[in-house]
Amino acid sequence: MASTPVTSAANLSHGPFYWGIDVGGTGIKIGLVDSVGTTVAFERIDTRESEGPDAAIQRVIEVIRQSENQLGLSNQVARIGLGAPGPMDLPGGLLVEPPQLPSWWNFPIRDVISHLLERPVSFLNDANAAAYGEFWLGSGRDDGSMVLLTLGTGVGGGIIVDGELVNGVNSFGSECGHIVVDSSPQAQLCAWGGGRGQLEAYASASGVVQRTLQRLSEGQASSLSEHSGGEETDLTAKKVYLAAVEGDTLALEIVDETARWLGIGITTLIHTLDPGSVVLGGAMNFGGSSCPVGKRFLEGIVEEFRTRTFENVFTGTSIKFASLGADAGYLGLAGYAMKEDQSD
Repeated sequence: MASTPVTSAANLSHGPFYWGIDVGGTGIKIGLVDSVGTTVAFERIDTRESEGPDAAIQRVIEVIRQSENQLGLSNQVARIGLGAPGPMDLPGGLLVEPPQLPSWWNFPIRDVISHLLERPVSFLNDANAAAYGEFWLGSGRDDGSMVLLTLGTGVGGGIIVDGELVNGVNSFGSECGHIVVDSSPQAQLCAWGGGRGQLEAYASASGVVQRTLQRLSEGQASSLSEHSGGEETDLTAKKVYLAAVEGDTLALEIVDETARWLGIGITTLIHTLDPGSVVLGGAMNFGGSSCPVGKRFLEGIVEEFRTRTFENVFTGTSIKFASLGADAGYLGLAGYAMKEDQSD
C-alpha cells in the first residue's frame, strides 16, 4: 500500500470536491480532487483480485470515510467518479467480463458504491477516464477535441469531441486499440488471442515483445538474444527500450516499426474524427520526451502521419506525449464527476 498524506482542511478553498476511484487489476487509486483539479487526498490500495469485489469495495469505502472525517469534508463531496477496465455496461453500471478482474464479472459496481456512500456515481472505462484527465488538466488542456492512446500491455483509447467523451452505444466507444491496421491473412494477433491485424497487436508492449521474439527466432543478431531461449522468455518492452538506448540495431528497428504502425492507426483516427490533437499515454513510450529514443519514436509517428495525410490536416494536428502519468485516471474521473454534477 502506498499513500500521499492528506492535506489539511485549513488549506482547502475550492469546493465542492469529487472522488476519483480508478480500479485496476493490481491496484486501486483513490483521489479526492477539488474544483480546480488539485488533489487534496490520495491513497493507493492493492486490488487483491482473488478476494472478490465486495472486499475491495469495503476497503475503498474505509479510505474515503477516513479521509473525509479527517478533513471534515463529508458534506462537501458532491459526486464520485468511478473507472474500471472493460468490457462493461455503462448504462447498467456493470463490469461485464474484464480479463484483469475475473472474480468481478457481472458485478454492479456503480450502484454498490453509490449505495454505500449515498452519492451519485459517474461510471467510465478506465482509458476514457485517463483521456478526460489529460483533457482537463494535462497535455490536452488547451484542446477542444482530443484522442488519447494509452500504450501498455494493450492499447487503450479515449476520444473527446467538443468536450464530450465518446462512450458508445455498447459501452465500447473509443476502443482505439482495436482498429485494424493490417488486413493481410498473416497479420499479427493480439496477445489475448483475437484481434488479428489490430493496432494493439503492433503498438502494445506485448506486441513489441512478440515481434522482437519473432526476429530473434529468425536469427537476427541482437544483445536481446539471451532472452529468446525456450518456450518461456523474460523479454519485456522495457528491455527492448533499454537495448535501443544502447544502440542495439534490432531494438531500434522495433521502435521504428512500432512508430510506423502507430502512425498508420493515428492517421485513420484523425481522418475519421479530425480532433486536432492526439496524446500518447501509458508506460510503453520508449522513455517519452525526456529520452532520445522516445523522441525518435514520436518523430517516427509524426513522419508516418505526414506521409499519409493532407498538408492542412498535418499542420492543424498535434501529436504529443501525455503529462499526467498514472494519475490521469483518477483525476479524469473526478473531473468527469464534476462535469456531470454541474450538468444535473
